[in-house]
Amino acid sequence: MQAKARGLLVPSARSDVPPFMVMDVMEHAARIEAAGGHVIHMEVGQPAANAPATAIAAAKAALDAGRVGYTTALGIPSLRNRIARYYREQHRMEVDPARIVVTTGSSGGFILAFLSLFEPGDRVAMASPGYPPYRNILRALGCRPVEIEISERDRWAITKEALLAEHAKEPLAGVIVASPANPTGTMIAPEQLKELIEACEEVGIRFISDEIYHGLDYAFFGETAAKFSDDVFVINSFSKYFCMTGWRVGWMVVPESFVRSVERLQQNLAISVPTLSQVAAEAAFDGREEMDAIKRGYEANRRILIEGLPQAGLDNFLPADGAFYLYANVARFTNDSLDFAKKMLDEAGVAATSGVDFDTSRGTHYLRFCYAGSAEEMHEAVERIGNWLKR
Repeated sequence: MQAKARGLLVPSARSDVPPFMVMDVMEHAARIEAAGGHVIHMEVGQPAANAPATAIAAAKAALDAGRVGYTTALGIPSLRNRIARYYREQHRMEVDPARIVVTTGSSGGFILAFLSLFEPGDRVAMASPGYPPYRNILRALGCRPVEIEISERDRWAITKEALLAEHAKEPLAGVIVASPANPTGTMIAPEQLKELIEACEEVGIRFISDEIYHGLDYAFFGETAAKFSDDVFVINSFSKYFCMTGWRVGWMVVPESFVRSVERLQQNLAISVPTLSQVAAEAAFDGREEMDAIKRGYEANRRILIEGLPQAGLDNFLPADGAFYLYANVARFTNDSLDFAKKMLDEAGVAATSGVDFDTSRGTHYLRFCYAGSAEEMHEAVERIGNWLKR
């Protein structure tokens, strides 16, 4: 009987997705630190700063007020109204609060969007290199992720021509576009974004815009896809600009015709987003002066790496337009960036993420560095990497 029971306890095929390797790097770094080592963390896309003081104060006040219960599935109305006001102030456009859905981080938004938009077997395009959970979530849902190889020549962005060429091979149901992008930190210019959306609408490709790094733009202003169409799905988060990773709260802007289907999914999958996180998120908008100061710190860190890494020996990368990532080509040193990253962590005490996490075919030649820490850490990282490469 026990043998029979063990035979039944087999994980489903849909659960057999690759790990998010950056989490493995974090664990390795934690073991080094537990043994007394000092690691400079440039592996995980997480701000070192805390959430806005306004957000923390609001959450404390809500706790002191007593009971914390469920909210409506789409989110607290005042938060949805505040997000609509953000689009009015930031993007000079009107978004009906009824189209805004509060989610459990951007991750919850991706699941809701994919379930709402796609059927099992649908082909959904994304950039390679790109954020690995896109393809892993899609596979778990029975969809077919289609990775379009992008390069430095196109500033790591999907072009209209490449997307339509893939669609001509076999129809695509959708595409996910991130700007600023992870892992490259590059951005799509507003006119290019508009052109891409229009091309998708002409041939029936549904468009999902990942805007979780909006607010962290240095080269030019990051325009929202919602500015160019009411029929796109926009996904955003309080994790990056607002430094609220652990609060697990984000939002979507969805077409009016999808609001009810998304609401039903949210009711069943999550009931509602944690109330304290929603209260804090609404108050976070009042802490933008504090967050802009943190952004200026990222810009300073970016300069430190752009100027310092070439002197250390890593000189093959595009200057990042936004987010807090730099994607460096290390092919002159190795054909195995996983091993290279492990040695750099073990021997130099600098944790970075192998490009294999983001690009399964060419990632062996790349490393992603996150510069969301302090300026002192960035200077020390450059010095450690330089000394290590000169051994």
